[in-house]
Amino acid sequence: MEKTTIDPASDGEEDYVLLDLGDVSLLDIPPNAPYVLSGLDTMNPVLTICDKIKMVGEYEETIGTCLTFAEEEVSVVEEEEEAGPSETIHRTAEAVAPNRAPRKELKPIASVHKILKFKLLPDSAVPNSTSEHT
Repeated sequence: MEKTTIDPASDGEEDYVLLDLGDVSLLDIPPNAPYVLSGLDTMNPVLTICDKIKMVGEYEETIGTCLTFAEEEVSVVEEEEEAGPSETIHRTAEAVAPNRAPRKELKPIASVHKILKFKLLPDSAVPNSTSEHT
């Protein structure tokens, strides 16, 4: 997800946009691959990944609001601080169990009202997975 400022004169108001990469998610792209996202203020922004995969995007309005969350692990100590005395006894007994996975908590980060849907450009240098190797 990219965070962009729509208008520099709009008192620093930020607008979040969800990037939908469509079929590109099927390609083998390294997790820290370099990318360039240009033309966010145009009708058709361009996304270039690894200097070889080139995509053109189109904005779509969402139906309702898309919410984005971050996942955080909550330690047993934090749980006890938030709980009352009777809850602490019950949770402490649960925390002793060695096979219990750490609890995760979701924190809201942003709301999104636009989706930027990308499609591969025909001349993009994407390896063809259906071609035969000789």
